[in-house]
Amino acid sequence: MSTEARVGNLAANDWDGGAFPYRVGHRKLGMWLFIVSDAMTFSAMLIGYSYARAASDQWPTPFPFNPSIIFSTVMTLFLLASSFTMVMAVRASAANRLKAARRWIGATMLGGTVFIVLHSIEWSHLLGEGLRPFGVSAGSTFAKEWAERWPQAPPLFGASFFAITGLHMFHVFTGVIYLGVVALRIGKTRHEDVEISGLYWHFVDLVWMFVFPLIYLMSVDMTK
Repeated sequence: MSTEARVGNLAANDWDGGAFPYRVGHRKLGMWLFIVSDAMTFSAMLIGYSYARAASDQWPTPFPFNPSIIFSTVMTLFLLASSFTMVMAVRASAANRLKAARRWIGATMLGGTVFIVLHSIEWSHLLGEGLRPFGVSAGSTFAKEWAERWPQAPPLFGASFFAITGLHMFHVFTGVIYLGVVALRIGKTRHEDVEISGLYWHFVDLVWMFVFPLIYLMSVDMTK
């Protein structure tokens, strides 16, 4: 076969728009498209939060380093650790070590579950102290602090905090369910399915790496 014929055959195989255009499976391509669209959603929310914060002269900083930032840092460490276990799950699946892959996926689910539990405890504590989606509860701890330190603070802190962290927590929850389905069916699915679930999980972790500094670290109360 001539060089021209081989080049022509290669181009036809790579670009004929068949079952796997650009050598990317349908499901993986769909996950990438979902990640791009979801990244736009989180970007819009974080940019809106940043704009509201920059436009306010009295944006509240209600989180003391201890225990709020320490607690949220522990949550972050569990989520980062789950990314490592997800990498190991994909690696084990690529080597066709299905039992090991299932165990690593289980460890990833455990990390995500701990993150959700800790996040729920944090929400419960903040709600108990009076923080609400559109302000603070009258007579609460937050209400007294708001009146003394940030009397002109816009009622957007609670709305942005619960909206952004709540949406992310929902993604972690759906990710845990998704990984559970993959782990149960790992013997009947292809390695690509494990890779796709890994893409989703790493995306969720990456989003938190933006949420954590913007929502928590930049809202530290340095006076406590």
